[in-house]
Amino acid sequence: MTTGTTKRPAAARTATRTYQVAVIPGDGTGPEVIREGRKVLDAAAGRGGFRVDWRAYDIGGARYLKTGEALPSAVLKELREADAIYLGAIGHPDVKPGILEQGILLRIRFELDQYINLRPVKLYPGVWTPLKDKGPEHIDFIVVRENTEGLYAGVGGFLRKGTPEEVALQTSVNTRRGVERCIRFAFDLTRKRGKSKKLTLCGKTNVLTYAHDLWQRAFNEVAAEYPDVRTDYTHVDACCMWMVKNPEWFDAIVTDNMFGDIITDLGAMIQGGMGIAAGGNLNPGGVSMFEPIGGSAPKYTGKGVINPLAAICAGGMMLEQLGEPQAGRAVEQAVMQVTPRLKSLAAGKMGFSTSEVGDLVVEALR
Repeated sequence: MTTGTTKRPAAARTATRTYQVAVIPGDGTGPEVIREGRKVLDAAAGRGGFRVDWRAYDIGGARYLKTGEALPSAVLKELREADAIYLGAIGHPDVKPGILEQGILLRIRFELDQYINLRPVKLYPGVWTPLKDKGPEHIDFIVVRENTEGLYAGVGGFLRKGTPEEVALQTSVNTRRGVERCIRFAFDLTRKRGKSKKLTLCGKTNVLTYAHDLWQRAFNEVAAEYPDVRTDYTHVDACCMWMVKNPEWFDAIVTDNMFGDIITDLGAMIQGGMGIAAGGNLNPGGVSMFEPIGGSAPKYTGKGVINPLAAICAGGMMLEQLGEPQAGRAVEQAVMQVTPRLKSLAAGKMGFSTSEVGDLVVEALR
């Protein structure tokens, strides 16, 4: 799972190749999947001749309910100094939706300028997909989602709130700088993947005639610098249709924040579900954060039945970003040896407990 990213200069690392990783286990089943991810990554580090120093942070719904704080500024300052962030899950049934997402996840993404959300969509051996007659050879693409602008920038407000004449405005913010750096990252990644070397722009130029006109123009202009990369365009609704009908058409997709949020969840389903879907929030020159894209799944908390493979795959992506690509690929290869042994990727139906799945991946690494 190529991240296509660069890390801080090698001089910033210690001579023993030790990486400082901030860990946010979070809510619900987050601590359980992070425990297995750390177990696998420690095994990969031992195999690869480097070390990971973990520093855990008690951030999430439980802390918010106790203290009223989502993400203290002192913690955010320490996160800036880490080599990477490893996140389990954020979401608590007793906290109003939006508070933790905005106060923790979006704040980290925006303040650490993690302007790329990277989502591999890859069907592993032995994993069931709802798409008829499709196998691993058909489902292997990557989505590059702009991660700090668009509708999620938080620009908007209410007029006459709570009255029959209420007006709600939410503005999509798209800057030339933000759009172009995302597109340029996507072209570099498409070239590095070396698959079919085709990059598809996903937008809605026929309706969003201002924001997506900017995306289309920037895409076309940057494309001129990459003559070896083929380009394509699809409206987001058509993109969803083709992901279901002909996923093999895609190599890499670049898109805005909201559309990327939507199509990556569809991507998770066609690759087998949330139990295997991993993602990264990247600042190629700074601190990036890696996580399973599923939620905290509170109903499974403490039962030992949640699937940890998404968190383990996210950890593999993190190793690549840290500058250990061989170790990252080794983690993915180990996962691919384990998936045919599971009865299902669904929680409680794997045929193994959460910790047993982690043990299987460690065994495959060895």
